[in-house]
Amino acid sequence: MAAGRWRAGLALLAVALGLGGPRAEQMEEHLKREHSLSKPYQGVGSASAGLWELQGNAIVMAQYIRLTPDVQSKWGAVWNRVPCYLRDWEMQVHFKIHGQGKKNLNGDGFAIWYTKDRMQQGPVFGSKDNFLGLGVFVDTYPNEEKQQERVFPYISAMVNNGSLTYDHDRDGRPTELGGCTAMVRNLNHDTFLVIRYVKRRLTEWRDCIDVPGVRLPRGYYFGTSSVTGDLSDNHDIISLKLYQLTVERTPEEERRDKEVYLPVVDNLKLPGMEAPLEPMSGLALFLIVFFSLVAIVFAIVIGVIVYNKWQEQSRKHFY
Repeated sequence: MAAGRWRAGLALLAVALGLGGPRAEQMEEHLKREHSLSKPYQGVGSASAGLWELQGNAIVMAQYIRLTPDVQSKWGAVWNRVPCYLRDWEMQVHFKIHGQGKKNLNGDGFAIWYTKDRMQQGPVFGSKDNFLGLGVFVDTYPNEEKQQERVFPYISAMVNNGSLTYDHDRDGRPTELGGCTAMVRNLNHDTFLVIRYVKRRLTEWRDCIDVPGVRLPRGYYFGTSSVTGDLSDNHDIISLKLYQLTVERTPEEERRDKEVYLPVVDNLKLPGMEAPLEPMSGLALFLIVFFSLVAIVFAIVIGVIVYNKWQEQSRKHFY
């Protein structure tokens, strides 16, 4: 399918599934091939060449990259080798989840990552816990037995500054930014996930997640990972396409969107996720040091005077 037809088809599908719709503002977009993964997957997994690296049980097939087969206790991942320094971006994930298991007898799902560390195996859909960055999870199995209001598969997002642990037994509920049900398993048509990060705003399936005040550092890595346990599924990635978005900013937005060095979400009341304090200016630091030194000198002078008075009084008493 030609690129224009593919994009048009994606837009129609996004509207049909509630993934998005017309953009609220004008923006230009440019495909960034160094951060994108698509057929024929040339160089993927090679030791010294290629932009993407495989991990675990992930394998390259002609039409997709299989993160895990429909087999118990497997895990796999694929990670971009190039750090991303884009300010505003959109990641379009074309994927397929399918298997022999019946509803709620399959698992476990997969994750899309934008994190500081890459290629590190762990318990969160095959990748490390206490990560730095963003994780978007397509969870296909309910681990929390007592929950009833949530229907799976379920999509959620989490921002972590390294201090938070993903609660697998509760399906990540304590730390999620938001989420929604998405019937994405064993479908006969294509399934997509669109994650957009513009002006510190994270959106993912517009009616699912829309979080302002998300501050992500630049220079992190994109990746995707999956895991199976006692239950399993085929988790296939057909393409990952990253678009650079060019948007206009007001002077106030430019001031507000300054560079950050730790992931954080404004006004998010989660343990360890408080917004970092603003760094002191050079003048403020100088004044603090100056007056501290003056106070120390003053205290020393007062101490010397008091000591001399005490000695003088001691001599008078002696004589």
